[in-house]
Amino acid sequence: MVWYVSALVYGVGGLVVTGIALLVAFQEKLVYVPVLPGLTKSYAFTPARLRLNYEDVWLTSSDGVRLHAWFIKLFPHCQGPTILFFQENAGNIAHRLEMMRIMLQQLQCNVFMLSYRGYGASDGFPSQHGITKDAQAALDHLCQRSDIDTSRIVVFGRSLGGAVGAVLTKNNPDKVAALILENTFTSILDMAGVLLPFLKWFIGGSCTNGPKLLNFLVRSPWSTIDVVGQIKQPILFLSGLQDEMVPPSHMQMLYAKASTRNNQCLFVEFPTGMHMDTWLAGGDHYWRTIQQFLGQPLAEQKENGSSKVENNTGEK
Repeated sequence: MVWYVSALVYGVGGLVVTGIALLVAFQEKLVYVPVLPGLTKSYAFTPARLRLNYEDVWLTSSDGVRLHAWFIKLFPHCQGPTILFFQENAGNIAHRLEMMRIMLQQLQCNVFMLSYRGYGASDGFPSQHGITKDAQAALDHLCQRSDIDTSRIVVFGRSLGGAVGAVLTKNNPDKVAALILENTFTSILDMAGVLLPFLKWFIGGSCTNGPKLLNFLVRSPWSTIDVVGQIKQPILFLSGLQDEMVPPSHMQMLYAKASTRNNQCLFVEFPTGMHMDTWLAGGDHYWRTIQQFLGQPLAEQKENGSSKVENNTGEK
């Protein structure tokens, strides 16, 4: 009987250790999903299909990786804000084009869409260290352009893109005018605890109380909760309360952390918004919220100061 119990304990322990080892070894494949199931890595279509005026842009990151992007202009001489858009982790920039088409119309802006390394037509393999360099290359490119108002570059990130955008915004206080975060997680460690609850016994984060045994093995922690508190620019938080991927509490914690040091934060909830469709579920209020955030002069936002929270009825 003792032998049986010992064998069972060792067997279960071995399975747990093996499972954790596999998670550590293949973590990038779990965090980054450049190809959706049943589809290819290449773009299904280009902005031309939606009759958008665009430019293929090729960049080289600081570590030599060749990157692809689309720069889409509302019209040739548009001097409105330029949105530097960072996508979620699954698929490529072509899958976001319908939203970009409406964004151009609603916000009267330009949009720059970057393919992270390993995504779309970009070379390389995704990692936090590498994607951070990719984002910087995209921003540096925009700052060198003469056909846009470089004082009105706004970073917009959803989910993983929010983590990318937060780091870029923190690192470039003089180049990024404002940040928009939508349905973004506090950290990859916290998301691991949400998607694989048994990992809460081995990891620690802002949402978990684990012993942090495996934290040092995580190569892409994307700890947005530690970054937002260091951002000085205005931040708009857009939270879909029906998000089936990232618990809405993550966005609430990000806002709470940011607003303790930054009085230019605005938090807006959309009760029927899910992870990918908050922009659809939010309807006109979604776009009006962003219009007002972008339209108010940044100096005026700083002067007025107070942080605000809204729901989708516009109440404060």
